[in-house]
Amino acid sequence: MRKTKTEVTRSAGELAKALGLRAADGAEMALRSDLNSKIIEVVRRKRVTHAQVARLAGTSRTRVTAMLNRNTKELSTDLMLRVLYALGYTAKIRIQRAG
Repeated sequence: MRKTKTEVTRSAGELAKALGLRAADGAEMALRSDLNSKIIEVVRRKRVTHAQVARLAGTSRTRVTAMLNRNTKELSTDLMLRVLYALGYTAKIRIQRAG
């Protein structure tokens, strides 16, 4: 059996580099991860059901469930922002020099 090398990363940028992706892809991964974490936190704090979140955001319960299970590959960043807004929050993006 072939052994695989395990590599531990501490940031989305490091993960992107380990996967051979561009730094810009790492930045997008970090943004989406932060959005997803906040959505999960708010849903837990508000104690709303997946169906309630879906109704508020105008999307399907299936998509909300995927989001809350951190399965966001097929979900757009726009949808994540819409869900966050439907929960009573807005995102503020801070721009800084890369590097």
